[in-house]
Amino acid sequence: MPGFLFFESISDKVFTQKVNKIMEVTFADDRLKRACESASERQRKWGDPAAKNCKTRLDDLHAAKSMEDMRHLPGRWEELAGDRAGHFSCRLNKSLRLIVCPTRQPPPRKEDGGLDWSQIDQVTVTEVVDYHD
Repeated sequence: MPGFLFFESISDKVFTQKVNKIMEVTFADDRLKRACESASERQRKWGDPAAKNCKTRLDDLHAAKSMEDMRHLPGRWEELAGDRAGHFSCRLNKSLRLIVCPTRQPPPRKEDGGLDWSQIDQVTVTEVVDYHD
């Protein structure tokens, strides 16, 4: 769903503003995209309930306007640090995480150096991983 277009005429100029813009979600590669978008692939690779949670988290991303909308949803979205700085993760089960990063680089940052969640409206799914092993 691409959102609605709102047209406003000022003088003889027409201005177009996108209203209800939704998050743009892409995938790091075709294999990951197939695994995330196919119910049977999700079930085969990650089992239940991780497969269902993956679908739900991706649906949430597609419906969000920015990462700020994700902050308080199930899955405990969080900004990562260390060698994964600049990425976000959410829980699919006790060990599996869905990892996304802002598509636009460098990503928007706040004055304190953290990512500006409210300005991130394009993300790339980079992996589903158990990075605690």
